[in-house]
Amino acid sequence: MFRNLILRSKDKVVLNAIVENYLKNGQPVSSGAVVQRKILPDSPATIRNIMAKLEDMGYLTQPHTSSGRVPTDKGLRFYVNSLFDESLFPDESAVLDSPPLGVEKGDFASFLTRVTQLLAEQSDSLGFVISPRISRMNFRHLRLIKVSEEKVMLILMTPFNLVLTEIVETRHHFTQLELDSASQYLNQHFRGKNLTFIRDYLIKELPSYKLSYENEVNKLTALLRDYILQEESEGQIYLQGASRLLDKPDLFNMDRLKALFRNFEEKVKLAKLLSDFISLDRVKVLIGTETNIPDISDCALVLSHYGYNNQVLGTLGVIGPKRIPYRKIIPLVDRVAKKLSQTISQNQ
Repeated sequence: MFRNLILRSKDKVVLNAIVENYLKNGQPVSSGAVVQRKILPDSPATIRNIMAKLEDMGYLTQPHTSSGRVPTDKGLRFYVNSLFDESLFPDESAVLDSPPLGVEKGDFASFLTRVTQLLAEQSDSLGFVISPRISRMNFRHLRLIKVSEEKVMLILMTPFNLVLTEIVETRHHFTQLELDSASQYLNQHFRGKNLTFIRDYLIKELPSYKLSYENEVNKLTALLRDYILQEESEGQIYLQGASRLLDKPDLFNMDRLKALFRNFEEKVKLAKLLSDFISLDRVKVLIGTETNIPDISDCALVLSHYGYNNQVLGTLGVIGPKRIPYRKIIPLVDRVAKKLSQTISQNQ
């Protein structure tokens, strides 16, 4: 009889109280537990009627006839949406004044590993960072080194003194002298730009180059094309905290959890999952079946992009049980993403 009703303010208070109790204790929540919280002056009978209504509308479910209720994915979604309506996030000045992520001159991969460790430690769940595409990173200095006849090492230093390296498989053979010349040309004319910009520029301007330089520019353009195509088909994911999930067998189907890690290794499903994210200024929460990936239907994902100048470079976040403390994890992911974006943006 409740199917066509909408949630009133009392219904929302009861639903959020049940969700918070469940997140904390992991047990079905009875009407008596709600009454004890003294969030409403209503009688136990009224609370029971509200809970029955919420169950009929799909926000709660009753595991056993004699037990209390637990929130469904729909109930958790309502609760998470209500958190976004609160002043849950720090203002921009608080983000900028927060402690640094420990950036120092060195390898970018090591830096992203530290960020991933921070997410795992602070959330007590699985932290992950998807590495940015080097082709989208503005560089301060770049060098190309011949590794073999069909492989070139790309070394790129960012304006914030972190070093990124990649091996590029190329169809054209280069001498080290040619690569040195190309490196000098790129540093002189394109410092502060990124490889995607350079590729597009060279393609556009190739007809204007004198015949004596056409072959060299054509080979360099092909190298950049090869690398960007290679980069689009790959993607490095940094993971920390897997043992934290494996230590919680009561919260997961372990076969599904193992499949989760296989999916991360394959990267294909995760990339598809994140493909519709376009905003830098909003955390995204996916709960259970919302991921459309059966292997992680026991999980919740709290995700955010990072980047600079409104350009998305990568994604980071936390994966944990559906009972993760959303009130803590959502601001955590938001702060780390903004801090990483700030770090990348320095001196760009």
